[in-house]
Amino acid sequence: MLGAMRPYASDSPWDLDPTITFLTHGTYGACPRPVLEAQRALVVELEANPLRFLTREFDGRLDSARESVAAFLNADPEGLVVVPNATTGVATVLESLRLRPGDELLTNDHEYNATINALRAVAERARARVVRASIPLPIRHPEQVVEAMLAGVTPRTRVAMVSHITSPSGLVFPIEAIVRELDRLGVDTLVDAAHAPGQVPVDVTALGAAYWTGNGHKWLCGPKGAGFLVVREDRRGGVLPLVTSHGRNDTRTDRPRLWREFDWQGTGNPTAFLALPGAIQLIGSLNPGGWPAHMAENRAKVLAGRDLLISRLGLEPIAPDSMIGSMASIALPIVADEATTEALTSSLANEDRIEVPVGPFPVRAARDPGAAPTHALLRLSAQRYNEPADYERLVDALARRGLSRAAARGTSAIVTG
Repeated sequence: MLGAMRPYASDSPWDLDPTITFLTHGTYGACPRPVLEAQRALVVELEANPLRFLTREFDGRLDSARESVAAFLNADPEGLVVVPNATTGVATVLESLRLRPGDELLTNDHEYNATINALRAVAERARARVVRASIPLPIRHPEQVVEAMLAGVTPRTRVAMVSHITSPSGLVFPIEAIVRELDRLGVDTLVDAAHAPGQVPVDVTALGAAYWTGNGHKWLCGPKGAGFLVVREDRRGGVLPLVTSHGRNDTRTDRPRLWREFDWQGTGNPTAFLALPGAIQLIGSLNPGGWPAHMAENRAKVLAGRDLLISRLGLEPIAPDSMIGSMASIALPIVADEATTEALTSSLANEDRIEVPVGPFPVRAARDPGAAPTHALLRLSAQRYNEPADYERLVDALARRGLSRAAARGTSAIVTG
């Protein structure tokens, strides 16, 4: 069945397909039309004279954009470099570590499949070991995250990779306490902040993590390819880009070494990051209260959507409200495997025109070989373009499939409409 046409507000800067109920902003983001137009104008300039743009003007353009983004994040611009996305930022840090056999890399079972894969690949080459802390789900209190991470620390722990906001479970971790306590134990933290900028307040300098990486294309609503990596001053000498280029023997003394190594890694299209300050300005202007009010509005919206679903379907929340930002996950009463969750995701998209991710938890990389997932999680997102009726459509579609606790008791999953 086709979803009803939903007219987005005429003044909305997003050009989302009006036949789709889009409840998955957290997956790839959605870039507003004025930002894309600004990026296209930059591409036109670039192609009109590539030599001028990429050789004579590039440093100045990049420095200006970097200053703006760093100011929003309260990060030291001298420690901020551009990467395509947070996954690349994580890989960059991990590949820069000088590991020895027997070293331990700490993470947890709420982390992203790709970043755990990167952690394991680096560990395998170095004959190091990945230690995976188990964080309960459902979870009662954020302190349980801190306790689980600290319990995994040993004298061999070299670095801890942890998300500020988790991708599979959509939980806001108490990142300040985690970084502080790990630092007290002499363990560097690599913060995967893919979902944090634009979803929750961010202060990279106050956080003080050794390594911090985030995305501009998700909650900042920038173009795809606008990510950033921030390295603490005392760790900058040990971080190298994945691609070695001219910066290795750049003799200029007026630019930080980190910039010289990272800023030019071969010919590419830098316009995604150059357009990011405009995205930050645009989204911050949509609410009279600026970014704080925008983030608070999205959080209130997703909490209302979550509460609607768990109330109508007779389910329970997986976490306290204090651990929710602009995403909220719900544990569905279906078989928690890849085939079943993928079938439900596709059914909602194709039959109801509702885009919302359903996946097994923990992700494959966070499970022991042969271990089955424990939960099937549906993850809601809330962005300014969403409205209460969107969540009503979703709960109706799930109810038609018998996905309530009472209907599913003693039955197998129903995933088609």
